[in-house]
Amino acid sequence: MQGSILRGNNMESVATEPVTRAPKPKFQFPFLDLKAQFATVRDEVMTAVTRVMQNQHFILGPEVEALEAEVATYLDAPEAVGCASGSDALLLALIALGVQAGDEVVTSPFTFVATAGSIARVGARPVFVDIDPDTYNIDVQQIEPAITPRTRAIMPVHLFGLAADMDPILELASQQGLHVIEDAAQAIGARYKHKPVGVLGTIGCFSFFPSKNLGGAGDGGLITMNDRAIAARLKLLRAHGSREKYHYDILGTNSRLDALQAAILRVKLQHLDQWTEARRERAERYRTLFAAYKLESHVRCPIEPKDFFHVYNQFTIGVKARDELRVFLKQDGIPTEIYYPAPLHLQPAFEYLNHRRGDFPRSETASSEVLALPVYPELSYEQQVLVVSTIARFYESPIK
Repeated sequence: MQGSILRGNNMESVATEPVTRAPKPKFQFPFLDLKAQFATVRDEVMTAVTRVMQNQHFILGPEVEALEAEVATYLDAPEAVGCASGSDALLLALIALGVQAGDEVVTSPFTFVATAGSIARVGARPVFVDIDPDTYNIDVQQIEPAITPRTRAIMPVHLFGLAADMDPILELASQQGLHVIEDAAQAIGARYKHKPVGVLGTIGCFSFFPSKNLGGAGDGGLITMNDRAIAARLKLLRAHGSREKYHYDILGTNSRLDALQAAILRVKLQHLDQWTEARRERAERYRTLFAAYKLESHVRCPIEPKDFFHVYNQFTIGVKARDELRVFLKQDGIPTEIYYPAPLHLQPAFEYLNHRRGDFPRSETASSEVLALPVYPELSYEQQVLVVSTIARFYESPIK
């Protein structure tokens, strides 16, 4: 600590000369290069934006309806309903299915806060189940013991772009009479046994946050289902419960998708398969490079089980000395992220659930080891070599 010394058990201040801080390192390239992506679709996007500006129809309307139809076709979903965000998609799904105070929903603690937060927001209790350490997704073998008479739904997360193991979940839900709400926020285009995620359970929830594989110019979300009655209820819920102006059939909220977002997303949807393949190619390139640098004993790459189709919203490796490695990479201008530094059961917002450290050890271990590397379509071979070679230098160092 600058400006102090330790004497016994006391901390005493001492005069020191002003400390000159090292300049903040500049990253050699971004963790996600949205500017590079925009450059490839600029003319199409600007044409779509101009169309909306000329029409001056900004909330819901034809652009949103067209996006809903196009995404439904892309996902082979009978129904699709746009909303204001991926978080709202989860919340609206729970409300539409009647999940309420006193109910329970089984999910994973190793995920973004919106997963369990949506459950808590409707007054239900998130019931956590630990993860499979190889996939970071919910361990399907641990779900059944977590089910009680109060359980209303299971909410698996297709984390980082890899589908959860859905067949056992769907079979258990059918036996127990439970809904399955897929948190597919990070996984549009991912497949499980040749079927798109988001159409396997009762409801699928997607996010169009800018960092997603299909990202907008702001927040946005979408909900898929195969039940027309649920779709109609969701359309009511997202618009204050109103079919006609100033007449309210049910209590809803304001979660309407903007026409500008829909228009931009319609353009990007046409490029999504190409971008997905580029992400998959870069994921495979990482594996090849890690093998070439003989880093298999230090770096655990994400797996892709048989009959799964991973879309790599994140390329998340598992490493020891993760925090030290991240500092080392930053010093060389290599960007990384941590998804997620603490599982939800250890977050202050969920203290009321009375969990302790050690309750979900695999999630806790994952939070201490995961490191996400850049994996976007515009990432070059040279940039990936720089990432991997820098990681190799870290593990060659005698001091960790």
